[in-house]
Amino acid sequence: MAEEQFQERTEQATPRKRQKAREEGRVTRSQELNSALIILLGATAVFFLGPILTDKMQGMMTYIFREAPQMNINAESVMAFLSQQTLAFFIALAPILGVLTVVAYGANVLQVGFIFTTHPLELKMDAISPVNGFQRLMSMRSLFQLVRDLLKIGVIVFVAYKAIVSEMDTILVLPDASVSVIGATMGRLALSITLKIGAVLLILGIIDYAYQKYDFEKNLRMSRQEIRDEYRDTEGSPQIKSRIRQIQRQMSRQRMMQEIPKADVVVTNPTHIAVALKYDSDKMDAPMLIAKGERLLAERIKEIAREAGVPIVENKPLARALFKMCDIGAYVPAKLYKAVAEVLAYVYRLKGKEVK
Repeated sequence: MAEEQFQERTEQATPRKRQKAREEGRVTRSQELNSALIILLGATAVFFLGPILTDKMQGMMTYIFREAPQMNINAESVMAFLSQQTLAFFIALAPILGVLTVVAYGANVLQVGFIFTTHPLELKMDAISPVNGFQRLMSMRSLFQLVRDLLKIGVIVFVAYKAIVSEMDTILVLPDASVSVIGATMGRLALSITLKIGAVLLILGIIDYAYQKYDFEKNLRMSRQEIRDEYRDTEGSPQIKSRIRQIQRQMSRQRMMQEIPKADVVVTNPTHIAVALKYDSDKMDAPMLIAKGERLLAERIKEIAREAGVPIVENKPLARALFKMCDIGAYVPAKLYKAVAEVLAYVYRLKGKEVK
């Protein structure tokens, strides 16, 4: 047992373990990639929808300054005015907020697909254990996250610095410019910095996703013993499967024995093989084999046939051929039609039935 516990996990995870991990909410996901996509696509949305938002905000401010002097100042009028302007403000922001919501949700769906589980919300003692917390803090994963975050901060500072330096000549003359020029310049500068930072973060996010994928696959690996244990749990132990097959054979044999009294004839070897045949010209295209057996089972078939009054005919070649060529519940092969017809004709003559 000790050797099994310390086996190296060198095998790829099975589909069952992957599905179990997914149900527990353990999937490959990079939050950095989500952030990068939100920044990039959010900035793009602001670029295209910004003029519309600016016009609406300008209209709101014009309305406020025009209507404010004429307002009756009281609690009800002020609350109504604030509610109206707040609603108008969020309506103006709705397109951008909608884009950001779709991007945030779509980024997660692209990485992990559609998944819903409450497992991560369950309280786990391992999550609040100081020992486990210290181990996670000193793990390779934590080291990677630290390096990633420091690199991200450094990149953001560097990109912002370079963008500001490149626009320094324009920034220095802004105090002499009009308000509209200052606003347009600062907006363009902010958009430029945001897009550059987003592009760099996207690269870092792709690298982070690749690492998360590698780390996830590594943690999901299984030892050969774990694979064997899973197979045994899924398929059942050989002893249990053997017992199931035995029970299935017994049930099949019982059903077969119940059909023997309905047979028209039992053809025997005479001692080693017995096959029971049934034929209904109105319902069947050909005679059907409804039971067969050898040795003790053949004796039991003949015993039941005698008790039910089913004729027993000895025909060694035909009995062997039927036993070998025909399964239970199957029609007699065409090459045996003539021999079977002769036996049935003989039985029908004994019973005084008309041969069809």
